Amino acid sequence: MQNWVENVMWWQVYPLGFVGAEIRPSDDTQHHSDAKPADQPLVRIEAWLDHVIDLGLNGLQLGPIFASSTHGYDTVDYFRIDPRLGDERGFDRLVDAAHSRGIRVLLDGVFNHVSRQHPAFVALSDGPDAPTADLFRVRWDGWSPGDPVDADVFEGHEQLVALNHSSQAVEDLVVDVMSHWLARGADGWRLDAAYAVPSEFWARVLKRVRAEHPDVWITAEVIHGDFSAIARESTVDSITQYELWQGIWHGIADGNLFELAHAIERNNEFLETFVPSSFIGNHDVTRIASAVGTLAPHAAALLFTLAGVPSVWAGDEYAYEGVKEERIGGDDVIRPEFPPVPPAPLPLYKELIALRRQHPWLVSAHSDVVEVRNGSIVIRTATPPDAIITALNITDAPVTLPDAGADVVLAGSAALDGGIQLPAFGWAVLGSGATSSLPA
Repeated sequence: MQNWVENVMWWQVYPLGFVGAEIRPSDDTQHHSDAKPADQPLVRIEAWLDHVIDLGLNGLQLGPIFASSTHGYDTVDYFRIDPRLGDERGFDRLVDAAHSRGIRVLLDGVFNHVSRQHPAFVALSDGPDAPTADLFRVRWDGWSPGDPVDADVFEGHEQLVALNHSSQAVEDLVVDVMSHWLARGADGWRLDAAYAVPSEFWARVLKRVRAEHPDVWITAEVIHGDFSAIARESTVDSITQYELWQGIWHGIADGNLFELAHAIERNNEFLETFVPSSFIGNHDVTRIASAVGTLAPHAAALLFTLAGVPSVWAGDEYAYEGVKEERIGGDDVIRPEFPPVPPAPLPLYKELIALRRQHPWLVSAHSDVVEVRNGSIVIRTATPPDAIITALNITDAPVTLPDAGADVVLAGSAALDGGIQLPAFGWAVLGSGATSSLPA
């Protein structure tokens, strides 16, 4: 890991939703590429940068910002800012404003597929001799001029045409795009749908990108598969920790913390290969406050006391709600417009992030599940001589958990006389030496 990544914590934003852009544009959708930088929608995020600092975070993770057909994950031009957000001048202003505050900027790279409206794909109407034919996986047998082009798509989404990752032209394109925006000020990339792309493709691309930008940090979206093997073979720095996310919200929502305990053990295994990108919310999933209700603080406590590079999905610090639905527009409610001026966040997030800042070793520390029941758990995350103990009770009755030999650092409510005593639905984060009386 690069030194700056050991201390970075991200605030993740979905720009098109954040600024209230029309996600499914009509012919009269307003474009802002001619506006002065200060008046461009993308620059609205600048007003929230001090909020990022106030929370204790120091990274801005941006969702798609490049010209696209609808939601941003259907790119039509990798080298142009989406006109619904503004233009490159607005991007430059936002990056400069972030960097002036010590905030790193992470971009979202959708390199598995493009929009069916991408000019390179539209050009295939000329047939297999089109100069862009090598960019896609197309079946030309039986094709005649005027016929639709039969190409591979992403997971059944006909509007998302898969790129041909065995093509040198695609490799060159991705290298050029990543290098272009890194030279313009970005600090890293999130690789969207990285699991759908051959790992050897990423290895070739990243070798070339890092030769020019050695400090770049790359995290890959991987939802399923062998995370450790993908990390090794692709050479990415990190992978989105969907197993831990699922263990947290399923374990809490279903009242089965054994699932959480298993996810923590898996997280430990991943640390042997990479430091995961950890989260309890993002642009693709139901909001944590809707997923677990009043137990959302328990999930937040886990996010900031377990190993990983954490990200906060913008709005979770306000307990925003939203349930993802599997339909067109089903993501809109979890990606809302934000007000021009940030209100005060919940104190909990500032306190947990401050705790994380005070114990930076948590980024890669091993966690032991000391005790687990269906409705309660004690976790010790340690790098001797330090340790952080996280205790949760998700039941409607008080519990007494093993004596931590520790001091309460943060708590919904807890006592230590004779053990960790948690009330119904209580939680606590405690600090101690790694030689506390907790069993291994």
